[in-house]
Amino acid sequence: MPTLQETAARRTTVARSAPKPRRTRKPASWWQPLVAFGVFIGVWYAVAAYYDKTVESPYLVPYPHLVLTAIVHDTRPDGVPTGFNEQLWAALGRTTVVSLVGLGAAIVLGVLWATVMAQAKGLEKALYPYAVVLQCVPILALVPLIGALFGYAFLSRVIVTVMIALFPMVSNTLFGLHSTDRAQRELFALQGAGRLTRLLKLQIPAALPSIFVGLRTSAGLSVIGAIVGDQFFQRGEPGLGVLIQVTASRLMGPELYATIIIASLYGIAVFLAFGLIGRLTVGRWFDFT
Repeated sequence: MPTLQETAARRTTVARSAPKPRRTRKPASWWQPLVAFGVFIGVWYAVAAYYDKTVESPYLVPYPHLVLTAIVHDTRPDGVPTGFNEQLWAALGRTTVVSLVGLGAAIVLGVLWATVMAQAKGLEKALYPYAVVLQCVPILALVPLIGALFGYAFLSRVIVTVMIALFPMVSNTLFGLHSTDRAQRELFALQGAGRLTRLLKLQIPAALPSIFVGLRTSAGLSVIGAIVGDQFFQRGEPGLGVLIQVTASRLMGPELYATIIIASLYGIAVFLAFGLIGRLTVGRWFDFT
């Protein structure tokens, strides 16, 4: 009769010799977006042809190749390209500066605001309603006040961007600071850790996933805030918001669509960039999606 050691050794040998299940690769899904994009372009051409031939308003829905030309080249009123579209890309650069400065300010203010509220329930009850009010107040109602106090140029655009992008940082950071494991909090309390030590070594590391979720959301909103602020405050160097209004008022269809597409692509790029930063930072120990 085999001993326990022999039985265990035999089971180990069988387990090692058993064939490992092969990992099945997921089929490539790169072609589905391409098919959808091709269908979208085809529908776009059909609608553009309808507006061109039937409605006789080609500026409402221009042909895609005209929009692509407007992205790269500046065009004359008759549609002939004349050179590189410096105006569009310069406006994108100004909008980028406003959005990144506003996002940086929103990150700092949001994290500090949430950290203060996380220190005591009384502070949270006193300060959190103002974050909600800031999120709910229509920006258009505050435009005259912001312009009168801070002018109608760069600073006012940044303030509008901060107001739009701030709330996700506050709410997500506060949620992350409150979601610390109870057993870990009790362990820190048993070790006699102070409030600052508990904040720096326990709460903030545990809140990083939530902070990066808020950062990704605020990054997308900062682009919206920069464009909206540019449309409200049209003095100084114009950005994409002013360019959208100018091209719309002049019935410049391809240029209008080109500006909207560039603004959308920039917003997507910022959202994906900060999502990648979040995965690289906390993706090793947290399923950051």
